[in-house]
Amino acid sequence: MIIGGKDFKTSDTTYVMGILNVTPDSFSDGGQFNTRDAALSHVEQMILEGADIIDVGGESTRPGFTAVSAQEEIERVSGIIADIKERFDIPISIDTHKSEVAREAIKAGADLINDVCALAYDDDMGRVVAESGLPCVLMHNSLSPVVKLPDDMDSFMEGALKRAKDAGIKKENIILDPGIGFGKSTAQNLMILADENYMLPPGYPVLLGVSRKKVIGNTLNLPVSERLEGVLAITALASWRGIMFVRVHDVKENRRVIDMTEAIRANG
Repeated sequence: MIIGGKDFKTSDTTYVMGILNVTPDSFSDGGQFNTRDAALSHVEQMILEGADIIDVGGESTRPGFTAVSAQEEIERVSGIIADIKERFDIPISIDTHKSEVAREAIKAGADLINDVCALAYDDDMGRVVAESGLPCVLMHNSLSPVVKLPDDMDSFMEGALKRAKDAGIKKENIILDPGIGFGKSTAQNLMILADENYMLPPGYPVLLGVSRKKVIGNTLNLPVSERLEGVLAITALASWRGIMFVRVHDVKENRRVIDMTEAIRANG
């Protein structure tokens, strides 16, 4: 899969997606990087630590988040995406479920669309992605107040893939995300993580986002600031399975775990 001019293998290699939240209210780093200088400095640090792609988000998706308008989200992300593209040679993902934001992010230089609503929130999102020819991430994010596994995952992803096909998005441009933490209980999140395919349809590369999430805090009884070891355990398992991306805040530590895991696997 080509992302930002770089060839990403879709199996047996795990890449690090570094998180850049240019928001005031993200659950673990809100407000830290929502100025241009702070954001660019953080991107540079993540690249030095081994990030393969940067995921830029302009609206928090934490539980109880405050929604922002498409225009405000565009103002948060478009300038910083352009600045990153000008200064660094690294692919950029835009984390949004709004077609207007995706369109402007693409103009600014985004190379991948990461939609936490899997094209279900905005009727125009599929068309924007298809016309761009860029890869996209479709994440499980059920609107049901009670998630039932695996039935809910199966039906939701079936719908997501149909929306993508109907919009004209090529199968080879689709990455799936099980949506750890989105409307699911701790037990359900652990069930998904325990499944070799993360309860996703086979034949698609996978992105896994668990960084600092509540499933780790609840399992280990730890606050957000102390969940790194839990993240690394999940990353090691994901790397052993050869998933495509882990989306993380702590790039250096996750990069080292992946490198060690892949070295062991290559000599097994």
